[in-house]
Amino acid sequence: MRAKYPDSEGFVERGGVKTHYEVYGEGEHTVFLMPTWSIYHSRVWKGQIPYLSRHFRVITCDGRGNGKSDRPLGVEAHLTRQYVDDVIAVMDATGTETAVVVGSSRGGHFAGMTASLHPERVEGAVLIAPSVSFGPVHEGRESAKVIAELESHEGWDKFNVPYWKENYPDFIEFFVREICSEAHSTKQIEDGIGWALETDGHLIADTMLARIASDDHGEGIYRNIKCPVLVIHGDDDHVIPHGKGAAVAELTGGELITFHGSGHMPHGREPVKTNLVIKDFLDRLWNTRPARFHWVRGRSRQRKALYLSSPIGLGHARRDLAIAQELKALKPDLHIDWLTQEPVTTFLQDTGERVHPASRLLANESAHLEDECGEHDLHCFQALRRMDEILVSNFHVFQEVVEEGHYDLIIADEAWDVDHFWHEHPELKRGALAWFTDFVGFLPFSEGGEWEAYLTADYNEEMIEHVERFPWVRDRAIFVGGPEDIVPDAFGPQLPAIKDWTQKHFDFCGYITGGHPSQWGDPAELRKELGYRPDEKVCIATVGGSGVGAPLLRRILEAWPEVQRKLPELRMVLVAGPRIDPASLGAPKGVEVRAYVPDLHKHLAVCDLAMVQGGLSTTMELAAANRPFLYFPLKNHFEQNFHVHHRLQRYGAGRRMDYDTADPDAIAEAMVAELGRELNYKPVETDGAQRAAKMLADLL
Repeated sequence: MRAKYPDSEGFVERGGVKTHYEVYGEGEHTVFLMPTWSIYHSRVWKGQIPYLSRHFRVITCDGRGNGKSDRPLGVEAHLTRQYVDDVIAVMDATGTETAVVVGSSRGGHFAGMTASLHPERVEGAVLIAPSVSFGPVHEGRESAKVIAELESHEGWDKFNVPYWKENYPDFIEFFVREICSEAHSTKQIEDGIGWALETDGHLIADTMLARIASDDHGEGIYRNIKCPVLVIHGDDDHVIPHGKGAAVAELTGGELITFHGSGHMPHGREPVKTNLVIKDFLDRLWNTRPARFHWVRGRSRQRKALYLSSPIGLGHARRDLAIAQELKALKPDLHIDWLTQEPVTTFLQDTGERVHPASRLLANESAHLEDECGEHDLHCFQALRRMDEILVSNFHVFQEVVEEGHYDLIIADEAWDVDHFWHEHPELKRGALAWFTDFVGFLPFSEGGEWEAYLTADYNEEMIEHVERFPWVRDRAIFVGGPEDIVPDAFGPQLPAIKDWTQKHFDFCGYITGGHPSQWGDPAELRKELGYRPDEKVCIATVGGSGVGAPLLRRILEAWPEVQRKLPELRMVLVAGPRIDPASLGAPKGVEVRAYVPDLHKHLAVCDLAMVQGGLSTTMELAAANRPFLYFPLKNHFEQNFHVHHRLQRYGAGRRMDYDTADPDAIAEAMVAELGRELNYKPVETDGAQRAAKMLADLL
């Protein structure tokens, strides 16, 4: 799922070649994110589009040879001026008189050419690692060698036109890794290889031969540029030497911003910093910064906290609300704003909490997970990796909120974007940060083989490096549970044990429920208040706040005839949640289907049996209430299958079911057995929210 979809799109045609374009946002000023070398298409700008299009109108197009554009063959079709003319044609088709052009690598040269040849159409140019003919050259990359027939092709000798025609996938595997040379760039490498394989080596050979044949790469082109120029270049660029960017800045009288330690694609590997640098250039060029600046003297500021609650399920929201209420009891003068998404926003507003208006700008993470899931199947780790552009977009929303809000404390309950990007860019930190999580460590499934084991270890290693390099970014890291709830695994080969590392870097508040059953008085009275008779057996099936659980509800309905035969006295209630249409489940007569139930935890506390997914919040609420339940972990969901299962085993709670083998007969049999089982769960803490609030209050 994308973080932002185009408001309009279309094609322009020149000489029988169609070029696809997209337009995002609106406004007086336009930014044109240029096509790059045809190994990539316009998705290369996915980290920039959502942020920039909130402030300006943004246009992208797929360069000829990739994406949704045509793939013409022949050298003439790929001369530099063809790409420049395509860009001008897109500007004409979209009614764009002028724009700031932003280009990377060969696209940086396209941008420079456009600014030089069409000065009346270009207000400014941002050139990222521009590929130009002048300036220093990496040793062994001379044009003659690029087109020569070589005897061997090791390393950079793969950058060779004849080799591309026969071994393009191998070249791409090598070249993309050189583009994304920074450590922990697996997602950028994966994206790049996928985009590059949407075209072929014969076409890419034509683009290189066209470049060699062109006479428009010289210094004169850049001396002719009259508009303001910004050059961004990493000093560890394995593809285009940093000196080329420096030469372009000198020739154009432009600014040069060096990203120390960065490679060839900073807008992919360092999207946040790249976006902020581009936005600063545009604001200065167009004078688009606010004319008035609001500042409040420190001693006059109201004490404020910004609470970030994960929208993936409603369990986080209930525990976060419990913490917030305890914190306000300790600090009555504290004002709390919530930055979160549906369905959490509705839940919080119903309780009278203040949801920050910028919440509407957040890209929906729950919708992304629903888009990623299969039939009771969600590869949670890979879904998180593929949420990268959503996390970049949402972090920018967050950063703008904290820049303007003067918050004393940021409380982040598994707000992955904030934790990651503040560690990547610690200079952006504003206010004390309290980080909450109920698990630590990505874990691979054996079915994923060595590659998944490598990826999870790489992500774990990056997190460890972040925390140990910048320990002050997290002012307090709080684990929702105790040390014994941590899985007995390692982060990966040659990496520490998860339990040992977590005990060193986290405080423990114990488990936090949205409300402990011990606080609600007589269970029989609560049951009566919720509409359940004392003489009936009640089974509640619920799948949380996302739409991922629809297949499980349907599977339970398939078992209903057999359940009804074995347990005719059973009252079955299905809770669809806020993102599943109850009518879509097709429930038979005798089964009640309810939509969103705000006090679901109270219903679960008095039911006779529950059937749920493997999420931690719901299963632990049932454990706290000492209720029998069946839980069905989502396939490929590492947290539910490893972290949650480990914790439930410790409490002796619930019966684990395998969705694939749980046919109607097996489900009915398990329900009967669980209803008759004597329970002896380990007691769940009652003071977790108070302990967590005290830890937060200490930061204030």
